[in-house]
Amino acid sequence: MRIETKLKIKHVFDFIFSLVGLVLLLPLLLLIGLFIRVDSKGPVLFIQERVGKDGKLFKILKFRTMLHRKRLQHVEIEDDNPELTRMGKFLRKTKIDELPQLFNVLKGDMSLVGPRPTLLEQVVKYTPWQRTRLKMRPGMTGWAQIKGGNHLPWETRIEYDNFYIKNWSFGLDIRILFETPFFILKELGIRVRIKDLCQ
Repeated sequence: MRIETKLKIKHVFDFIFSLVGLVLLLPLLLLIGLFIRVDSKGPVLFIQERVGKDGKLFKILKFRTMLHRKRLQHVEIEDDNPELTRMGKFLRKTKIDELPQLFNVLKGDMSLVGPRPTLLEQVVKYTPWQRTRLKMRPGMTGWAQIKGGNHLPWETRIEYDNFYIKNWSFGLDIRILFETPFFILKELGIRVRIKDLCQ
C-alpha cells in the first residue's frame, strides 16, 4: 500500500475517532468548562496560533489553565507558576487541558498521533533537518511524549519526532495511543503494570 493511501486512512481514522470521542466526552467537556468559569475569570478556552503540517498555521484549542491576561510572548509554564489556577494545575497534570484538541483533529489541522505542534517563533529557527517534523500533521500525543515529553531537551524531542515520521506505521500509532495513558499515570505518580491489568 502506498504511503499516500496509508496517510489518507490515518486521516479518516482521526476523523472518526475524534467525532466519536467528542460525542462521548461532551458532558465532561461542558462540566470542565463550568468548573473553569467558576474557578477564575476569563474564557474557558485558550486559543493560540501554532504551526501545522507543511508550515501551515492554525489555531490550537486548550482549556485555559492560567489567570486570564494578555501575554506579549510565549512563556514556559512550570508546575509552581503562581498564575496557574487551581483547576488549571489539575488539568495540566492530567493532560485533560488538551482534550479540546479533538476539535482540531476533527477539522483536520491535527492528528491523534504526531509531533506536537509548535510556535512560529520556534519553527523559524529550525534547521532543514528539524523542519522534517512538519511533514506530518501535529498530534495530540506522540513518540516524543511517551518518551519523556516536556522533560526532554527540545533537540531530543525533535529527534524523536523525526524518528516517528521516518518509521511511521499504523502499528506505531496504536502503540503510542496505548502507552499514552500509562505515561500520564506515571506522571501522576501512579504505576500500573500491563501484566497486572491482564490478570
